[in-house]
Amino acid sequence: MLRVLVLSLIGGYLFSLLHIPIPWMLGPIVVVMLAQFVYKGPLKWSGQLRDLGVVMVGTVIGVQFNTSLFGMMGSILFYMLTLNVILIGGSIAIAYLTSKWAKIPMKVSVLSAIPGGLGQIIVFAEEEKVKEIGIISYFQVIRLLLVVVFVPFIVAGHVMSKQPSDAALSVSLVLLIALAWVCSYLTKRIHLPVAAFITPILLLITLQLTTPIAMPAVPDLVMIVAQLLIGAHIGLMLKPHMIKLPVRVLAAGIISALALIALTFGSSFLMSFAMGTSFATSFLSTAPGGLDQMVLLADAIKADVSLVSMFQTFRLLFIFILIMPLMKVFYRWRDKKQTVYNAEGHAVKS
Repeated sequence: MLRVLVLSLIGGYLFSLLHIPIPWMLGPIVVVMLAQFVYKGPLKWSGQLRDLGVVMVGTVIGVQFNTSLFGMMGSILFYMLTLNVILIGGSIAIAYLTSKWAKIPMKVSVLSAIPGGLGQIIVFAEEEKVKEIGIISYFQVIRLLLVVVFVPFIVAGHVMSKQPSDAALSVSLVLLIALAWVCSYLTKRIHLPVAAFITPILLLITLQLTTPIAMPAVPDLVMIVAQLLIGAHIGLMLKPHMIKLPVRVLAAGIISALALIALTFGSSFLMSFAMGTSFATSFLSTAPGGLDQMVLLADAIKADVSLVSMFQTFRLLFIFILIMPLMKVFYRWRDKKQTVYNAEGHAVKS
């Protein structure tokens, strides 16, 4: 773990010198990922450290959350539903084309294209007894990496960089992060989706609305540490064995990811036109990347962090609560329809 920390620090420092967007996340991702293909020894990173980084991001978003957005919830909910229907419909269309070109089963292609959390998608695939787990993992990881690498450069030119904060790290902020960490641990045990991110936001919004507690200022150091903790984890996601898949499948993963980025790039203009938001806010709200990474980027470039976090959280919940159960029902129905019985009364596939 110490090796990964050193590599992450080197990557973050180099990328900050080069003035690359969100350097303390992109730097660790790139350097750690490349190190896996050179260094043959074990490279490990604690999942709890990654969760801590996500909790820190969620706490900062909760502290800075614009509660006036709740007054616009009706119209916001309509736009969130519309954009997610476009995203899921587009993902299925991309999955169909990918399935035909790469010659992989449609079910595998759909699970590879749906922009949900990697862990939840893999668990779902295992429950459905899908054999091609490696392909699904590769598609999901390569999409996340391409989104995290390309999206910062797409949006960086549309807004001014965030001004450095001279705030000092306060005891109250540390206590809020600790409280959020404990609460997220409890909500994770009851299987709340993306608990490490959603729990701190809900906790801090509740404190803002129900108590007179003043929200502390957030120093840049907090988000730098969060970027590093998350970036090191993402850098280890693309394993060397993943690129041993057929070339056509490897290419399909990249093309599928780029197609999803293009789809959300287009739908972001729809959101920008309808809601009057900036391009950066609209694109980060719809981009098919990790929730925590898009929010980190939104914070770094002065996009509307509250709106981005709402749209990204809704997308994940939309997929976890509605789309995946519907997929399960559909595949159960299809499997039952394809099942016939032989002369001895035993079920066989048609």
